[in-house]
Amino acid sequence: MFDSVGWGEILVLIVAGLFILGPERLPEAASWAAKSMKKVRDFAAGARQQLRDEMGPEFEEFRKPLEDLRQLRNFDPRRAITNHLFDGDPDPLGLNGTSGGSSKPNGFPAVSAKPEQEALKPGEKPPVDPDAT
Repeated sequence: MFDSVGWGEILVLIVAGLFILGPERLPEAASWAAKSMKKVRDFAAGARQQLRDEMGPEFEEFRKPLEDLRQLRNFDPRRAITNHLFDGDPDPLGLNGTSGGSSKPNGFPAVSAKPEQEALKPGEKPPVDPDAT
């Protein structure tokens, strides 16, 4: 309901309330507003529950178009095209996850300079590297 109200607007409302009501009546007004909002929420929740109880399973059928409208409000063109063309597959070309365990962003596996060697067994000496001389 108040999604578009930011902290700046709230601060302006508090300062305006401070000037209009004064510092002695502002806490009472804030308390009254909070209690009123709680009553409105309780009333709405009670009305919703009463409607759900009276309508029974038909209530969900009534809510379906409202849910569709809520999804349209969160409309994203990229997601809509992906859903339409690729049946909702978020990675239709299979490019995500092809890094082969690499942390590189290009998807190619990291190339190590030397292949991984097995651990030495007890009593075994390390091999001599002919290129180390």
